[in-house]
Amino acid sequence: MSSVALDLLQKMYELTYTIRVFEHRAIEQYRLGNIRGYLHPYLGEEAVAVGAIMALNEDDYVISTHRGHGHAIAKGHDTKLMMAELFGKETGYCQGRGGSMHVANLSQFNLGANGIVGAGIPIATGAAMGIKQKSTKQVAVSFFSDGATNNGVFHESLNMAAIYQLPVIFVLENNHYAVSTPVQSCVLLDNLSDRATAYCMPGYTVDGNDAVVVYEAMQGPLERARRGEGPSLIECKTYRQGGHHVNDPGLYMPKDVLDYWKSRDPVDLMKKRLLEEGLPEDSIQAINLRIENLIDASVQFALESPEPSVEEFLAEVEE
Repeated sequence: MSSVALDLLQKMYELTYTIRVFEHRAIEQYRLGNIRGYLHPYLGEEAVAVGAIMALNEDDYVISTHRGHGHAIAKGHDTKLMMAELFGKETGYCQGRGGSMHVANLSQFNLGANGIVGAGIPIATGAAMGIKQKSTKQVAVSFFSDGATNNGVFHESLNMAAIYQLPVIFVLENNHYAVSTPVQSCVLLDNLSDRATAYCMPGYTVDGNDAVVVYEAMQGPLERARRGEGPSLIECKTYRQGGHHVNDPGLYMPKDVLDYWKSRDPVDLMKKRLLEEGLPEDSIQAINLRIENLIDASVQFALESPEPSVEEFLAEVEE
């Protein structure tokens, strides 16, 4: 039996499945030419965003990555406005200016996704410095990949956060690949959370495919941060269910390893928890149908939304 209440488990499942369906529909629309540029699916990693963000308060900040649709949806963003932004439409969160890799919504304390690997880490650290100056109980959470931990800005940010005891949690989404480079080819550590030791902060490695495990792992670091005791690093081990972006076939990923991680699919794990708690299969199917209809309506909304005004766009460039 789960230590998390059934209503919270159901919400976790709904968010996990919403992200999953959203990503599949986005891929379909990309193939149809309705989404342009790059598209980096979050398939297989949904539990990290769901578990981490559901542990937060509404006014806690999140800073996302180029693979950030899941973070935004878990933070409560409207899937219609999200899909419109991916389409580059005027009705999107950033009026179509951000697209897939730069969704932001300050009213929901999402400081934005970022196309530069690791670039969100110092933004989160800066946000945490602002929180400390204001003496609020907020926390900033930075999501980033295993590849980002080899960037200098990762080390600089963790060092600064530790020195000033900033209320920031660094959530490392270890999906085992920096584009096509396996993590074991560029880091000798078994657990990347060990890097926290160098900055005298707690480091944890957890199962990133189980939203409940991630949710529970967030509790201690959040309490620590709100008490003014400083940052923590949480490594969530997960795996991409495909290549780096939608046009990458991921042929460098060993089939047996990919099959293993798919056998521990975040959606399936959450469904199993619900069934164990006594929620009937037909209730789960009803949830699925409602979410699928929601995402289909989001696609239709994006298709019917107007393109951004060329005149307004040019005026912004001139300014």
